[in-house]
Amino acid sequence: MEAPIPENEYARLKSLFSYEILDTPPEPQFDDLTYLASHICNVPIALISLIDSSRQWFKSARGISAKETDRNIAFCSHAILQQQLLEVPDALQDERFADNPLVTREPGIRFYAGAPLQAPRGDILGTICVIDQIPRQLNPHQQEALHALSRQVVSLMELRRHIKQREQLITDLRAAYNKVKVLGGLLPICSECKSIRDGEGYWKRVEEYLQTHSEAKLTHRFCPTCAKRLYPEIYHKLLQDHPEEYGNLQE
Repeated sequence: MEAPIPENEYARLKSLFSYEILDTPPEPQFDDLTYLASHICNVPIALISLIDSSRQWFKSARGISAKETDRNIAFCSHAILQQQLLEVPDALQDERFADNPLVTREPGIRFYAGAPLQAPRGDILGTICVIDQIPRQLNPHQQEALHALSRQVVSLMELRRHIKQREQLITDLRAAYNKVKVLGGLLPICSECKSIRDGEGYWKRVEEYLQTHSEAKLTHRFCPTCAKRLYPEIYHKLLQDHPEEYGNLQE
């Protein structure tokens, strides 16, 4: 029986895609969690399954070689419909799964238990699940352990996303710094208007160029030579009040 689509499917997929984790290589931190799930629950198969729009994809798979399956046959497609553990003691006795090809053919699933991977905003992205080829049930300690492992999977996904965001921020900051770092090298400057040619071949006014290529804050003033030439009537007053600034004339 195919699972219904969650009512919040659009938001759920948007949340899943925001982690940028689908189709990434195996990572030991996630593999450690499926190892623990398999060991604690004493089963041969454990998966971290993320439910995409048309498939379930395994971030970590212990006990099987498959990397993904169609969503319409995935047990986890049913598990993401609830916040509690989904446990199927015997798939052949459950009408939802009795004729499922994952039950009737390889890997021959008889037992399944999946704890939902619930993102901080509530969207369920997939499960960490355990599978056996014989009927069985988890005890309460195993059930709680599987829930604890599901929280650890989400924490790892959050950490992974924050690291990627930090790396992108560092890249952006480095790019921004390269635009404002101290000027060096040979700068072509117009002999007449004093415009500067930038690295892309555009001519810019000196102040415009400096604003985008240095950390200096610019303010407009008159040099002593221009002050004397343009405003001779007040130059002597400026010289008297600010000798350190207006006393050095360029000949």
